[in-house]
Amino acid sequence: VQLQASGGGLVQTGDSLRLSCAASGRMSSSYAIGWFRQGPGKEREFVAAIDWSGGSTTYATSVRGRATISRDIAKNTVYLQMNSLKPEDTAVYHCAANLWAGASDSEGTYDYWGQGTQVTVSS
Repeated sequence: VQLQASGGGLVQTGDSLRLSCAASGRMSSSYAIGWFRQGPGKEREFVAAIDWSGGSTTYATSVRGRATISRDIAKNTVYLQMNSLKPEDTAVYHCAANLWAGASDSEGTYDYWGQGTQVTVSS
C-alpha cells in the first residue's frame, strides 16, 4: 500500500486547511486510515482516524470539534479538514494505513506510512 499525503501549507491562526491522503496498491481500499503529526521538538501524536467504510471515526482531544475526517471510497482518498487552526497545530502531518485495527489511535497498529505534509500556522 502506498500513501501520498498533500494539502499542507502556511496559514494564519483561525484559517482552515484540508489535507488529503491518496491510497494505492493491492487492497488499499480495505485499510483504515489514520492521521498523525509531529511538531518541532515533539513526539509524533495521533490526530484522527477513519475505518475502511467511513462509518467509524476517532479524534484526538486536541482537535475534536475542529477537525473532520472523511473518506471518498471511489477516489480511495481520505480527507482531514482542519478548522480554527492554532500555532500548536504546526507539524508534519502523516497518514498511515492499518488493515485490522479500524479507526485506531495507536501508531503501533499501523502498517504503512506516507511521507508527510507540512502544516505551519502563524500567529
